[in-house]
Amino acid sequence: MTTDGLDGVVAADTVLSEVDGGNGRLIIRGYSLDALAGATTFEALAELLFSGFFNDVPDAEGMVGALGEARRAVFGEVSALDDRLNALSPFDAVRALIARFPDGDDLATALRLLAAPAVFTAAVVRARRGEAPVPPNPTLTHSADILAMMGGRTAAAHAAALDTYLVTVSDHGLNASTFAARVVASTRAGLTSAVLAGLCALKGPLHGGAPGPVIEMLNEIGTTENARPWLEAALAHGDRLMGFGHRIYRVRDPRADALKRAVRTLIAGSNSIPGRLEFAESVEAAALAVLREHKPNRSLETNVEFYTALLLEALGFPPEAFTCVFAMGRTAGWLAHAREQVAGGRLIRPQSRYVGPSPKKAA
Repeated sequence: MTTDGLDGVVAADTVLSEVDGGNGRLIIRGYSLDALAGATTFEALAELLFSGFFNDVPDAEGMVGALGEARRAVFGEVSALDDRLNALSPFDAVRALIARFPDGDDLATALRLLAAPAVFTAAVVRARRGEAPVPPNPTLTHSADILAMMGGRTAAAHAAALDTYLVTVSDHGLNASTFAARVVASTRAGLTSAVLAGLCALKGPLHGGAPGPVIEMLNEIGTTENARPWLEAALAHGDRLMGFGHRIYRVRDPRADALKRAVRTLIAGSNSIPGRLEFAESVEAAALAVLREHKPNRSLETNVEFYTALLLEALGFPPEAFTCVFAMGRTAGWLAHAREQVAGGRLIRPQSRYVGPSPKKAA
C-alpha cells in the first residue's frame, strides 16, 4: 500500500512543533503561535528551539550577542560574492555562499548557519543594486541588523514586524524542507549539509517560493474592481491562486492571521504604501468567494504566503528575495530538527514499490 506524497505517514517523533490542520493551530515547543508571534524575539525563539539540542545555549539576551558575533564572522565570506554569483537569482547566490561552509554539529556551526541567510541576502540584494555591502552590527538584534544591512527601514516597529515574521515561519512540523533536512541529518552528514538540503526544498514554488508570485498577482490585478474577473480568468486557465490553500490546514492558516496583524500594525504607523492592505483584503475576499464557488468540495483558505508578501514588501525586501527571508526564519527549525534527528533517530530509509516492466529474458 502506498500513500500519495506520504500523507498520513509518521516519519519522526518531535518535541519541536505540531501542526493541527483541522483546528488551525500551530504549537512550537509547547507554545501556541498566538502566544509567540508579536511577543517573542527571534533570539528567544532560537533559544527555545535549540535548548536541549546544543551545549551551552545562551538565554535570549545572550543570544543577541552570540548571533551578532556569528553575523560578523559570516560577513568575512561576503568577499566571495563575484560577478558569476551576482548573475544568479538571490536565492541561488545565497545557497552557493552557504555551501562554502564546512560541516559541523556544534552550537558555533549552528549560529553561523543561522546568521548566514541574513548576511548573504542583504549583501546579494545590495550587489544587484550596485551598492556595497553593509557590515553587520553585532550589538543590534538580529532583525534590526538585517534591516540595517539592507540599508532600508530601521525603525523599531520595522524590526518588531520582522521578528514576528521570523518567529512565525521558524518551524512548521515535518514540511518538505524540514523533512529533507532531517533525511540528510540522519546520514550524519553535518548541519551545513542538512541546511543546504532544506534550502533546496524551500526554493520550490509549492513551498517557500510562493510569496513572490503573490505580489505579481496583486500588481496584475491592479484594482479592487478587477479582482474577481482576474481571479476567475486565472482559474479558468487552470492557474493556481497563490496565497490560498494548504496541504495540511483545512481551515485558515493561523500564520496568515499573525502576519496580517503585523502588517496592520506596521502600516498604521507608516504611509509608505497607502491603501495596499485594504486592496489586498479586497483581493483576499474575492479569491475566497471565487474558490468556494468554483471548487466547493475543497477547503482552500488564505495561507501564510499571502500576508508574508504584504509584510516583506512593506519592510522593503524585493519580491525576488522573499524566499531568502523565509530561509532566515526556517533555518532555526532545520537546525533544531537536524540535531533532534541525530540524537534519537535512525537513518531515514523508506521503501519504494517497483511498478516498472518485468525483467526481460535474454534472447
